[in-house]
Amino acid sequence: MDRSSDTITLAGGCFWCLEAVYEQVRGVSSVLSGYANGQIDSPSYEQVCTGRTGHAEVVQIRFDPAQVSLRELLEVFFLIHDPTTLNRQGNDVGTQYRSGIYVDRDEQRAVAAEVMAEAQAQLTDPVVTELEPLRSFWPAEAYHQHYFANHPGQGYCAFVVAPKVEKFRRTMARLMRD
Repeated sequence: MDRSSDTITLAGGCFWCLEAVYEQVRGVSSVLSGYANGQIDSPSYEQVCTGRTGHAEVVQIRFDPAQVSLRELLEVFFLIHDPTTLNRQGNDVGTQYRSGIYVDRDEQRAVAAEVMAEAQAQLTDPVVTELEPLRSFWPAEAYHQHYFANHPGQGYCAFVVAPKVEKFRRTMARLMRD
């Protein structure tokens, strides 16, 4: 199947961190922060933060597979978050901060399973990233979109997000936008 555009939904802690990195990847046309695979429709940030809705904070990435492959996007994913910590990334704790790859096709699942196995081979602790079908996606509130780009000096952005962006730039410069 020839696709000029594809979409993958990823959870790896706070969506601001993932969004900030993926907005810099060549071939990515959009990154939308949101909430996935929970039990209620159209949740608010406050509801998700309680940990009682079942949603994960995610980014939905639209990309051109001719410019960047799903494999490359997933390699970035495993570089910029810790897939071995259950329901947490750093000081962000709760089920909403879990690690997850949410797919809509068997081909995506196969690529994700392969990249997860490769990540596991490099790690001592078990990878706890869930690999599931995308059951629901709800965009986050407007103020969450492009958060790092709009607030680079904000405390969380400066101390948590910026180091992840720098790690991506140092390690995977070949994938950066021109």
